[in-house]
Amino acid sequence: MGVAYRMLGSRAEAEDAVQEAYLRYASVDQSKIDDLRAWLTTVTGRICLDVLRSARVRREAYVGPWLPEPYVDRLPAPDDPAERAIQTDRVSVALLLVLEALTPEQRVAFVLHDVFAIPFDEVAGLLDTTVENARQLASRARRAVQAGERRHTTDLTLQRKVQDAFLAAAAGGDIDALIKLLAPDVVAIGDGGGIGSAARRPITGRLQVARFILGLFRLAEKEGAVLEPVLVNGDLGLQFEADSELAEIGVSTLSINEDGLITGIYNQVNPEKLTRIERLKRR
Repeated sequence: MGVAYRMLGSRAEAEDAVQEAYLRYASVDQSKIDDLRAWLTTVTGRICLDVLRSARVRREAYVGPWLPEPYVDRLPAPDDPAERAIQTDRVSVALLLVLEALTPEQRVAFVLHDVFAIPFDEVAGLLDTTVENARQLASRARRAVQAGERRHTTDLTLQRKVQDAFLAAAAGGDIDALIKLLAPDVVAIGDGGGIGSAARRPITGRLQVARFILGLFRLAEKEGAVLEPVLVNGDLGLQFEADSELAEIGVSTLSINEDGLITGIYNQVNPEKLTRIERLKRR
């Protein structure tokens, strides 16, 4: 699942890929597999490569911006080592968006080699290319990922401080305080998939994003939306629910740089990508 989700950004597609990998494993002579982990990882990568190539066509027909299907967890006790291990293994929404911008070949080369330590000769065989070209594909992907990581921090303490200030400014209608929390090149992206209510284009710039966020919070207050901090792919985020035009259910996460400025706001309101989320009002 770790391999497939990093490559596809969809839990449903990742599960399908893992199931297909298992079926292939069940149909081969297992005594001839020297390294089971490497075999399964490589086979899963090959399946995901085919999905990624076909996904390019589907992405072009997708209504509005695309965001990955999130993993959402209730906030655990801060001293729970098991929960911390789970969070560490997740991949942020911001990073998945960086991976989404790569070519299928770059993404497969990077995930297999840099994340799961598959040798380049095996990566090259999977991609039907030379070892040198596989190295170049991973190198290009690595540079893009490193540039994206500079815009995001996984420090939960800093995330909590910034998120608290963000919520206070948004709920209080303080646009000046909100603007001070935003990076100059901040972007707000909503994924409604043509079903949920979301902007059809990314919103950029401090003032434009601040006005947009204040508008969302005013609507949420008007409709009596329920809002709760959660973990989204291991980062702090928010889950909201409202029986209104705002969104029946939605998940939001912030990307925050090392200076404590918000560089990205990602709102997932496509109901087809939120079917696995535990509802707040039923708890």
